[in-house]
Order: sequence, then structure tokens, then C-alpha cells
Amino acid sequence: MYESSGCELLQDANVYQPDLLDLNSNVQAAEYWFPCFRDMIAKFAEHAEGSQSNDDHTAAERAAQYQKDSLKKMSDYHDKLKTNAGKNIKLSIRELLDLNERQLRRFGFPDTWRKQKQEENAVAIQLLQKRLQEIDTIESTSARWTELIRGVLAGNMFDWGAQAVANILANDTTFGLHAALEHIQKRPWLMDDLDSWLSRVQGKAHKCALIFVDNSGVDVVLGILPFTRELLKRGTKVLLCANTEPSLNDVTSSELNAIIESCTCHCNVLAQAWENKSLVVYGNGQRGPCLDMRNLPLKLCEAIHKYETDLLVIEGMGRALHTNLYAKFNCETLKLAVVKNKWLAQYLGGDTFSVICRYETS
Repeated sequence: MYESSGCELLQDANVYQPDLLDLNSNVQAAEYWFPCFRDMIAKFAEHAEGSQSNDDHTAAERAAQYQKDSLKKMSDYHDKLKTNAGKNIKLSIRELLDLNERQLRRFGFPDTWRKQKQEENAVAIQLLQKRLQEIDTIESTSARWTELIRGVLAGNMFDWGAQAVANILANDTTFGLHAALEHIQKRPWLMDDLDSWLSRVQGKAHKCALIFVDNSGVDVVLGILPFTRELLKRGTKVLLCANTEPSLNDVTSSELNAIIESCTCHCNVLAQAWENKSLVVYGNGQRGPCLDMRNLPLKLCEAIHKYETDLLVIEGMGRALHTNLYAKFNCETLKLAVVKNKWLAQYLGGDTFSVICRYETS
């Protein structure tokens, strides 16, 4: 039996700190993010009520309770930081997002995006074959991988938790992958290691890739699955890791299993890999949209060890920016995200919809 107190891919679990920002030590960050969270809670309360209003007459009351209690908890945290009463507290975006998920569940809203995720998955699945055909017409290996990476990044735009994107999606129901490809930053990107990755994929295939995915719909189906397919074609085993519990419109492991089952009739590569288990889905042990590599399930840690994982791919703002942007790992690592928050983009030296493509050999 493999035993681990954390993920063996971490260079040093004792110094690993997933969080990009500490709101206690960064006053400017705290003054920006706390109002953002208060606005988010108000919007989530409205969305939570709407998600159950047709089948539960208590939804409005519970949503109001969620909003009131959550705002109080946010204010308490903020007051402690401002008065230095919490000077020994390390407070991150991850912890506040996790708190919000606990609050939603506490007041009876375990998965407020379920219906929308189902609808977006169904639409995206019907577009998969066409997207794969587009990819397959690209003969150059470098050009094909460039388009695959761009597809992952464009797919990551479909994040209802990012207000800049939610505004686009709410106002333009025709907004799809190709529109998103035009929306993201043109190269050179804010963090641009694409050329190094393109050189790497000209060489020996990886044994096993561990991919932490993000959103449902276009993101996972039209962004991640074509990328995964190309790895599978090289003979790489792929472990796709999705949230264990619902959060925002992030795909869960149970949903991802169902998505791949539906996609196998559109792609022989995926169908064969799914049948022979060279493509496997795992839960990541997280309840929120961020990623703490110290809290992975034992079953996943065992698989990482068993299959000699030598490529780690982390996608999305929560997993690759708010957490793990500067984390060091023992294997090749590809971190991909679109920065959909203007303050965070400027903090990193860019602007809204800047691109992160960070490739590290170890």
C-alpha cells in the first residue's frame, strides 16, 4: 500500500504554500478582495434562490439567511485584519472561497449550477467532433499543439465565477470557443513558455499526465479533451482530476465520467482509451475552486505513484493562479489560465484576459 502525507510530486511538502496572496500581510489585496467577496455573496444568494425556486418554497428564505450569515463572517474576518486582532492569521482567497462553499451547503444549496452545467455540457459534446476535425487538419506538430494550448486557454474563459466573463456570457448567448479564441491575449503572453513546451512535445512521450481540470461545458469538452486526446495519441496515460464536490460551474468527477462516456461515440481515440483505462477520472478531494496539493485523496496519490506520473497540468484561475502559480514540483509542469480579474492581472503585470502559460521542467 502506498502511503503519503501529501502529493509526492511536491518538491518539498514542508515548504509548499499554494496561495498566491495572503490578505493579512497584503493590505492592498485585502481592501480589493473583501468588497469583491461581499458582491459575490449577494450575486450567489440570488443565483442560489433561483436554482431551487421552482421546487422548494423555502429557497428565498434560505438564500437570505446564507447572504446575511456569510456577509457577517466576511466582515468579522475583515475587521480582525484591520484591527490586527488576526495578525497571526494567514488568510487567502482559497480559504474565503472554501468558506463560501461551506456556507452554501449549510443553507441547503449544494450545487447551484447543476442545471446550467448539464445544459452547457450537452451543447459542447455535440461540438466536439467538429473541433477534433479542426485540430486534425493541422499537419505541423508545433502548430497543432499551439492550437490545442490556445483551445485550453479559450475554454477557460467559460467561468461563471469570474464577473468579467459572466457579463459576456449573460449578454451574448452565441459566445463560443472561437469567439473566446479571439478574446484572449495575443502572443507574447503575460507568462509565455509555449515555445519551450512545443520543443518538449517534439521529443519522447510522457509516461503519465495528471491534469487538474476546471469548468464544465466548453472548457472541459472543447478545451481539455482535445488536449488529452493528443497526449493519448502519443501513448501517454492520462489521469483527469475534477472536483470531488460541486463548486461554481466547475466540473465534478462524477460529471466528468458521464461526459467522457458521452464523448466516446464522437472520438475513437477517447473511446479506446476509456475502454482500456489509459484515460481515467479521479476526484481531487477539493470542495472549492482552488487546489491544495497537500489534500489529495489517497487513491489519487496511489495512482500518481503507480503510473510514474511525469507531467502535471494545472488549469484555471483557482488552481493555477490563486493557488500553485509559484509552487515547485518534481516533474514537468504546465500551468494554464486566463486572468479574468483586472486587479489580479495588474498585480501580475498584465491586463484582463492576459494569458498564463507557464512550463517548468521541475
